[in-house]
Amino acid sequence: MTDAAAQGAHRARYRRILSFAAREFIKIWWFELVLPRLGMTSIAERTRGPRMQRFAKRFHVLAVDLGGLMIKVGQFMSSRLDVLPPEITKELEGLQDEVPAVPFADIRAAAEVELGIPLEQAYAWFDPTPVAAASLGQAHRARLAEQDAADTGLDSVIVKVQRPGIDEIVAVDLAALRRVATWLTRVRLVSDRVDAPALVEEFAETSLEEIDYLHEAASAERFRENFAEDPRVDTPEIVWERSTRRVLTLSDVTAIKINDTDALRAAGIDPAAVADAFAEVMFDQVFTHSFVHADPHPGNIFVTPLPATEPGARETGQSFRLTFIDFGMMAEVPDNLRDGLRMLLIAVTARDSRGLVKAAQEIGVLLPSADTAELERALRALFSRFGGMGFAELATVDPREFKDFADEFGDMVRSLPLQLPENMLLLIRAVSLTSGMCSSLDPTFNVWDAAEPYAGRLLRDESGNLMQDMAQQAMETAAVTYRLPKRIDAIITRVDDGNVTFDTSALERRLDRLEGIARRIGSGVLFAAMLVGGALLVPAIPPLGITLLCVSALPLLHSVFGGRRGR
Repeated sequence: MTDAAAQGAHRARYRRILSFAAREFIKIWWFELVLPRLGMTSIAERTRGPRMQRFAKRFHVLAVDLGGLMIKVGQFMSSRLDVLPPEITKELEGLQDEVPAVPFADIRAAAEVELGIPLEQAYAWFDPTPVAAASLGQAHRARLAEQDAADTGLDSVIVKVQRPGIDEIVAVDLAALRRVATWLTRVRLVSDRVDAPALVEEFAETSLEEIDYLHEAASAERFRENFAEDPRVDTPEIVWERSTRRVLTLSDVTAIKINDTDALRAAGIDPAAVADAFAEVMFDQVFTHSFVHADPHPGNIFVTPLPATEPGARETGQSFRLTFIDFGMMAEVPDNLRDGLRMLLIAVTARDSRGLVKAAQEIGVLLPSADTAELERALRALFSRFGGMGFAELATVDPREFKDFADEFGDMVRSLPLQLPENMLLLIRAVSLTSGMCSSLDPTFNVWDAAEPYAGRLLRDESGNLMQDMAQQAMETAAVTYRLPKRIDAIITRVDDGNVTFDTSALERRLDRLEGIARRIGSGVLFAAMLVGGALLVPAIPPLGITLLCVSALPLLHSVFGGRRGR
């Protein structure tokens, strides 16, 4: 494709994304804002489900047709089970496995340009059929050349090759998303709760890191180091000699996909145990390592069976190991966010509505100015009725109960000054995918049961830290108390010797300033009195009234301009 043709294709792509977004905004504006104001709320509510489903289907077609970041946007939407209706998430979840593959000839050419040598010299064998195709690249099985195999101790590898021209496609998609985010800032319902441009910039930063395979390799190494002593977790090894910004070679660790429950049972592995282990490992990533795999969908996590003689199996009593791959999308958890999430987890497991509100304020989801009394009452009612229930139990609850709860507290929740902090985007994605994965592995999975032991451990850690802080403060207080008599004696000695002086110039300046302010206030009061008195006397004694009105200008001028020179 010539440069002119490529630029034309990119312009057409940009216009198609914007026109799709504009059409959907008009439909949302009409049904969600205009019709309710015309008294037709029932029409908007009755058609909402089918409309959401048609929107998801149209976006599905757009994403598959365009590829690039549109696939990533759809995958993120499919993971937002917490805020998006099932009509959307169900339709878009297939995007995880629906990305069309790039012809092998194009992949070969891109890999050879990056590696600088023919593919036959770089690898002893290279499978032309991809094992997986993603939105930004695709993976092929291969075997290392003899010298590389001897140097690394590896033989079978997976080679990820970036899609040709993906840099330009990502740039176009980000430009379109930035324009859409600007539109969203004009929608008060969105702008009051979400800083859309900031979220797009966070998404952009993540996407640009994801198309840099050297960055992914470094993240994989860091993740591997974090869990080096944990027999529950494994990661692939990086073959740095055959890795560049657009080609990544790593050891082949493919095993049973985590959502293949039939294969798990055939290997003697209980899917419910996998769900529990997966939740624990994700908790560890957030609260222990502050470095989270933000794309834990089924294609990125394998379950590797362990023989009974394996050290990890003997230590943990676990017959499997979780193997993570694809570290292009990782979430850093800053200290302040981690502390807020600790508070949140402890409050949720303790059914503490007030603690949950404080945690939401600490994280930044709920602004400090919010009136939280009604929110605390709603959370107490929520915990009282639904607290402790697993997903299976919640599915048996009469939908009318949820509707009654929403009717009672919906307006209050919608009125709260909620917002989505920038650094929560990837973390929310990870939590959403984890929750959905665990419930699919074990329909009776109860997030409360998974969180309570971890929250208890966090609470013990917090108690230990509190004791350490108290001990440190006690030592500091004792040290100050020990030095205090000597310092008092030294001060008394200096007073006796007449060596103590005080610099009162700053205090004198402040007193002078206060005195000037007092004079100006007096002038202001005098002006008001003369103005009111003059206005009252004008009808009865015009000369005196007019004189007072004129003279009142003097205290007014002093009140306004007095003190300017002193400043």
